[in-house]
Parts: sequence; C-alpha cells; structure tokens
Amino acid sequence: MKAIRKKPGCKPEVIDIDNTLEALQAEVGGYIEAVTIADAVIICNEEGRILGLPHNCRFCGVDFVGTILVVGYADDTFCDVPDEAFLLKSLRRA
Repeated sequence: MKAIRKKPGCKPEVIDIDNTLEALQAEVGGYIEAVTIADAVIICNEEGRILGLPHNCRFCGVDFVGTILVVGYADDTFCDVPDEAFLLKSLRRA
C-alpha cells in the first residue's frame, strides 16, 4: 500500500508498506490509532503522548507526536493514500 510517512523533524516521504496490523504498528512504534481527516486517515501511536514521543506536526488543526502514516480508506479498509501530491505539500508546511 502506498502511504506518506512523516517522522518528527524529517520531511514527509512516500513509502510502500504492507497493509497489515503488524507493519503499521512497526512503523509507528506501538498500538495504532486512526484519525480520519477528509479523504485520508492519519495512523499514529495510540500512546504517543503518554510515552512522551516528540512533537511531529500539526495537520488540519490536530497535533501529532511520533511517526505518522497518511493512508486512504475504502469500505473500512486502509488503502493507497489519495491525492499524494496535495498531502505531501500540506505536510511539508506542517
């Protein structure tokens, strides 16, 4: 699945990732939380604030800590990130 990965202090990058719980948890470093914003889903570490993960970015008015992934969704399933160019540009400004 095509996703945008944004690590704290780094520029966002497009990656290919297996669409499995294990792969998503490995990227964010723990249990995942999915935050739906418009046509995309932000996947982050559910316990990121409790664990004291570093601030990453503010995206659409929501502050995120730790590594995040931006993916799409269809019929309650994660899928390739929609409108990749727009989201990359938005994350670079975040």
